[in-house]
Amino acid sequence: MAGRAAVWRVDVGAGPRLAVGPLDEGPSVFLPPAQRVTDLLQPGGWEAIPGLAEGGDAVPAGARILVPVDDQDVWAAGVTYVRSRDARLEESGRLDAYDKVYAADRPELFWKAGPGEARGPGETVGIRADSSWDVPEPEVAVLADATGRIVAACVGNDMSSRSIEGENPLYLPQAKIYRHSVALGPALVAWDADLLDGEVRLTVRRGGDVAVDDGVRLSELHRTPADLVDWLFRARDFPRGVVLLTGTGVVPSSTFTLAAGDEVRIAITGLGELVNVVEVVGR
Repeated sequence: MAGRAAVWRVDVGAGPRLAVGPLDEGPSVFLPPAQRVTDLLQPGGWEAIPGLAEGGDAVPAGARILVPVDDQDVWAAGVTYVRSRDARLEESGRLDAYDKVYAADRPELFWKAGPGEARGPGETVGIRADSSWDVPEPEVAVLADATGRIVAACVGNDMSSRSIEGENPLYLPQAKIYRHSVALGPALVAWDADLLDGEVRLTVRRGGDVAVDDGVRLSELHRTPADLVDWLFRARDFPRGVVLLTGTGVVPSSTFTLAAGDEVRIAITGLGELVNVVEVVGR
């Protein structure tokens, strides 16, 4: 899948701009200055990209890659892989709510972050100071336009406190929703169902050593992204489009917890690689 076209959000010193370019090479041609991700998530907006790029100025070398969304909320799905279900059962002392939501028609969906809150490539991601067990959750993030149609995808990292959620499932908002708790990147790739033929890989490095190296096939995803998005849109409107994290199947050992300074690297077939360094947030 190398060479997939992608939409990038970059900064060359005059504020964010959208650009297009191959996923494996980076941004090469600017879209018009006023163009925003929100515009691309209006009906027909994604299909207009080739025309918008015609005659565009070249992106100069050294452009900083930004988080590839602007006005979109970020939502997330939980317990969408067997490994995720089993990990939640372990951390909660075998609470059967996780078994039930895995098997139910209705998925677990929750709000994760508001516009401007997601972190981009090279930015820090957070672990809570009042948490004792923290993990990255590498996921496919899909972007749905204002009509609920999935048009693009990118790499996502749903940072989570397993100790806080494990203490009581009603603490999930505190375990999941806090400063710098989600990262997206590196770019937006047009949605294609064949992306689900790929793999998610997570590598965590600490002081130069590999602390975690694990992966999962996306074919193990229990629910389709289309089904998750359908549930999300059933009783809500997203006029600026929305990002939905589709859940994780990579669960580090219960003996592992993130620490400040760890490098989190997530690679997904066809979507590229997202790298962030961990910091402690809160008190």
